Amino acid sequence: MGQSFERYQKRRLISSYFSVVLSIALVLFLLGVLGVLVINTQKLGNHFKEQIKVSIFLKDNAKQVEIDQLQQSLALASYTKEAVYVSKEDAAAMLKEEIEEDFLDFLGYNPLKNAIDLNLKADFVNEEKLEEIVSEITQKSFVAEVNYDQPLVGLLDNNIKKISFWILILSAFMTLIAVLLINASIRLALYSKRFIIKTMQMVGATKRFIRKPFLYTHIKLGIIGALLAIGALAGLLAYLDYVFPGLGLAQNPIELAVLALLILSLGIGISGGSTFFAAQRFLNLRSADLFY
Repeated sequence: MGQSFERYQKRRLISSYFSVVLSIALVLFLLGVLGVLVINTQKLGNHFKEQIKVSIFLKDNAKQVEIDQLQQSLALASYTKEAVYVSKEDAAAMLKEEIEEDFLDFLGYNPLKNAIDLNLKADFVNEEKLEEIVSEITQKSFVAEVNYDQPLVGLLDNNIKKISFWILILSAFMTLIAVLLINASIRLALYSKRFIIKTMQMVGATKRFIRKPFLYTHIKLGIIGALLAIGALAGLLAYLDYVFPGLGLAQNPIELAVLALLILSLGIGISGGSTFFAAQRFLNLRSADLFY
């Protein structure tokens, strides 16, 4: 009978610890995901900005030496990520493949122009700087036209700022939720031991002596939960980096290491703080109040 009760108590204890570790791990994992978003929001925005092409269409009478000089000067410019020359023949072949129809046979001639496709660095993809760059390029006598998706540039710039702001707000809100959830889990775990706490106090144990094993146990659980969250986050990042290698989500080792340390610190800090205040509350309760 005694052994059966002992096994039951042990199962209850393991179940209690498991629920605390699981709640800590899940909440810290969600915080870690938000942390990754905060770190990579700007990077993701830059990635999309650098996909926007500025198409520089050249006049038919443009000399090859002029085209080469323009391409070289653009390639060396501080605002350029990539400058690629696309001949009218190459453009026709790409369009033919895209529409799956040979429009040259229908028209009888190639209406397309030689062009240079320019991808800018993210810092220069905004309306003001793009207008300056376009104005500078159009001054060339052999440039026929410069085109880019102006509405998309404005929309992308505004949305990146809005997304960054709301992610920071959401991160602050989730941090508060994390503190409340972990605190509730630990208080519930200590609630089941309130009679043990009061009994130890009644036989003369000091508050510090009573708190110490609870603090040690729950800080250890906080570390385990944080390590599980870090492991799950690392697995998620590895998977996303494999599926979407162009985003480079796992290519910031220093920032990710800082995030991992922050998650570990939160696991230790919230667990330790919640245990201290929960234990203090039960230590200060009168014996009659333990039943409510």
